[in-house]
Amino acid sequence: MILKIFIIVTILISIAFVGLAITILIKKNGKFPEIHIGRNKAMKEKGIHCANTTDYLDRKNYRPISTK
Repeated sequence: MILKIFIIVTILISIAFVGLAITILIKKNGKFPEIHIGRNKAMKEKGIHCANTTDYLDRKNYRPISTK
């Protein structure tokens, strides 16, 4: 019973990988979509940066608060 389930799951996962590969090969300039925020075009257009860039910008523009 477990062997039968293992074979079915292996076949389904194989079909998924083949589908991804075919999609990438058929598309012009086919590649996986960029999911990193810093390199994602849609996020750049909205002005959203990755955590490292946001931290860098915050540190660069830091002004201490005077307590006088």
